[in-house]
Amino acid sequence: MFNFRFEVEHIIPRADRGPDELPNLALSCGACNSYKRAFTQAIDPESGESVPLFHPRQNVWAEHFSFDAESLELRGLTPQGRATVVRLRMNDEFQIEARFRWVQSGLYP
Repeated sequence: MFNFRFEVEHIIPRADRGPDELPNLALSCGACNSYKRAFTQAIDPESGESVPLFHPRQNVWAEHFSFDAESLELRGLTPQGRATVVRLRMNDEFQIEARFRWVQSGLYP
């Protein structure tokens, strides 16, 4: 259930002329990649502003996200982090179940 292969994601989507070169590519779970689609921005639920999504080649994960070990949810710490959590549905039921299994296995965090 939680061991699906990663997909190659275009950080700047092909639809926006993002290149097929390594600096524009990242590994992504299939669910996150399908929710991201061609989006590069999303709405921060706190401010209502449109902000860039987390950029895995330019941003530092720990500056934008935290992990709540009790709820198993990812929390956005910045407008960019919050918008990314919502856009990619990072706390949906499937993701929480996967994190539960990873925690039980000692693989996460």
